[in-house]
Amino acid sequence: MAHTWEYATVPLIIHATKQILDQWGSDGWELVQVVTGPDGKGVVAYLKRPTGTTE
Repeated sequence: MAHTWEYATVPLIIHATKQILDQWGSDGWELVQVVTGPDGKGVVAYLKRPTGTTE
């Protein structure tokens, strides 16, 4: 059986990146990728976590 996932996108503030990711990680989110934001200046984190259900 495979997990089902939920996803989140989180803008990262450069001077608080570790704190932001630590908080999301303690809530069960796993970092998938960090990319340049749509404005071309900031960065956005993509995260996922299991929903608790399986298929």
